[in-house]
Amino acid sequence: MADRLPDTLGLLLRAARERLAAAGVADPALDARLIVEHFSGTTRTQAITDPERKADTSAIAAVDAALKRRGSGEPVHRILGYREFYGLRLSLSPETLEPRPDTETLVEALLPFAEAIAAREGECRILDLGTGTGAIALALLSAVPAAMATGVDMSEGALATAARNAAQLGLAARFTALRSDWFENVSGRYHVIAANPPYIRSEDIGNLQDEVRDFDPRLALDGGADGLSPYRIIAAEAARFLETEGKIAVEIGHAQHNEVSAIFAAAGYVSAGAFRDLGGNDRVIVFEGAKP
Repeated sequence: MADRLPDTLGLLLRAARERLAAAGVADPALDARLIVEHFSGTTRTQAITDPERKADTSAIAAVDAALKRRGSGEPVHRILGYREFYGLRLSLSPETLEPRPDTETLVEALLPFAEAIAAREGECRILDLGTGTGAIALALLSAVPAAMATGVDMSEGALATAARNAAQLGLAARFTALRSDWFENVSGRYHVIAANPPYIRSEDIGNLQDEVRDFDPRLALDGGADGLSPYRIIAAEAARFLETEGKIAVEIGHAQHNEVSAIFAAAGYVSAGAFRDLGGNDRVIVFEGAKP
């Protein structure tokens, strides 16, 4: 049985850190701080300036339950129920992939183009395939006030989460959640088509980190036998929905640059740029239609 947690903020933080360290959590200090701050309603500043501050019984019970979940391997942001992405706080649900900093590379890759289109046309229409939490679409909407986005997903739970995030961020008027298997129910044309598709080979799912394999939805991970199935669908079907000078941006696995480029080249697209994440890995390719 775990030791009872202390009720003063400074000691509570220390006890939480020690419990997570004993459980083998990779960054016990950070996760302990996130959990204690969230469930006690306190800030880092308060922990430093007022370590004797008392946490109430219900907060201590919530911290205790959260530490047990984290110690058993559940990701800290799943426990908190949200994750920061591109400066936005996004709610998570079991049906959504947890958005990660690497995907901010895709937002950065598209942003100059989206801003230029909005300035020239007065609007920029964005299609976010496999929207999940709405991370990519909402990040672009937050940065480009004239943009409109449609977030597509097969999961009703994911779409409800994306719509809730749009509302919480004040972006609901410019965001539409659409249930569709890729382009099946999509209509209209878009200046930007963005996707962070599933790109893990089916046979490799079992080898992923426990926190990914056990808590991210398989639907958002499994890219088929070779991990490239979604790219084939996007390359084959996007042309009907892409404006003449539009761009397609896809996130890729770090070793998929050549294969994904070949798939789009065979469908008549040319690369308009490749981008690496903060770790120096190939992460995003932007495509446009071949010039006549």
